[in-house]
Amino acid sequence: MVTTLNDNPFSPEAIYKPYDFYNRLREHQPVYYNEQFEVWMITSWEHLVWVTRHPEAFSSSVYSRDIRPPNPPIDEDDMEIYNFIKKWQVSRFIQHDQRRYSPEISGPDHVDMRRVMHGYFTPKSIEMWRPLVQSAIDELLDAVEEKGQMDVMADLATPLPLLVIARMLGIPDSERPQLRELAKDLRFLNRDGPDRMKPLSQAVLNLQNFIAPLVEDRVNNPEKFDALDLMSVVCEGERQGVFNRDMTINNVMLLLSAGHETTINLICNGTLAFTQHPDQWANLKSDPEGKTVRATEEALRYDSPVRSIQRIAVDDIEMNGQLIQKNDRVRWFIPGANRDPKVFDRADDFDIERYPNQHVAFGSGIHHCLGATLARLEGQEIFRNLANRFEKVELEIPVEKVEYDHVLTFRAVESLPVKVTSA
Repeated sequence: MVTTLNDNPFSPEAIYKPYDFYNRLREHQPVYYNEQFEVWMITSWEHLVWVTRHPEAFSSSVYSRDIRPPNPPIDEDDMEIYNFIKKWQVSRFIQHDQRRYSPEISGPDHVDMRRVMHGYFTPKSIEMWRPLVQSAIDELLDAVEEKGQMDVMADLATPLPLLVIARMLGIPDSERPQLRELAKDLRFLNRDGPDRMKPLSQAVLNLQNFIAPLVEDRVNNPEKFDALDLMSVVCEGERQGVFNRDMTINNVMLLLSAGHETTINLICNGTLAFTQHPDQWANLKSDPEGKTVRATEEALRYDSPVRSIQRIAVDDIEMNGQLIQKNDRVRWFIPGANRDPKVFDRADDFDIERYPNQHVAFGSGIHHCLGATLARLEGQEIFRNLANRFEKVELEIPVEKVEYDHVLTFRAVESLPVKVTSA
């Protein structure tokens, strides 16, 4: 009897039992062409690392290069909206080969601006934010301890990284709740419904309208602001003629969204993993100061915050006996790579002592996540403080009842109710 392989990344299995899904797909063919979605699916560690380290072969300028209609399909009436979304995507500078493929860029290379961003996200620079992270966590966990329970998503994972990235960008604290509401619908970019363009375009417009006056004020009145906050740095790019106004606004949007989404998922997924592995929770509690770094790395590997990233092939290239043709869509799937038994011993075990841990939760090579150091710091402080404060952190619902967002980019719970017992 021939069993049909489930290769649909939007299927319930892929969302709720992703490691069964990716393990089977990787064993079948680690470089696999999905005909339904017209995309190559990369699920092994070896091939994912190769793709990420060869940006000359796999371009991040997907929207400027991809001339085919969107897949999954959209409503025919929404093609004008889709073209608006393409323009929005193309006008962001943190695309590693944008200058080569986008004629709209003039002046200094976008790489120069990325170097400025790197100055903010080096380990030394990020350490300066640790006191803010610690004080914010103390305040959040004081409230949790008083109640004896929390929704990890709403009460801890969302407010912490949103506070930090908003402070980095120089956005007032009072605007944070509105920011989260505005940013979360950007996830429609990677959903599969035929009507996904309308809510996505509305989310883009709403966030652009929120950011536009902040940018306007910084560009025209730079003396009023800290010249070293992230938004001021991007605005200085416009003042020097590197960006036009659309680019400035859209790059602030990118920094805002990328600066908190991944960390939210790290905190939720890691906490969930600890509730399901009491032996590892006990191990962390035995020495929170000494074990939190490796514990955070294992949380990143075991249930990665990001599911997949898309690229487009620049030329024909053979990989694992498969011919990937020029302009083919390619997606690497991090959950498959991070459970690859060729790289990780006992790959499906959650082991906070794991070392070395060569996970690719943040990508690899030039595609390594810009904000990885910040996400690590926030994750470390969360897990260390949870272990110091609480004897137990227990899921209040059966694990199979945990709901996930049906989005291709992230591994994101909708909510995570837990009860806590003070140490």
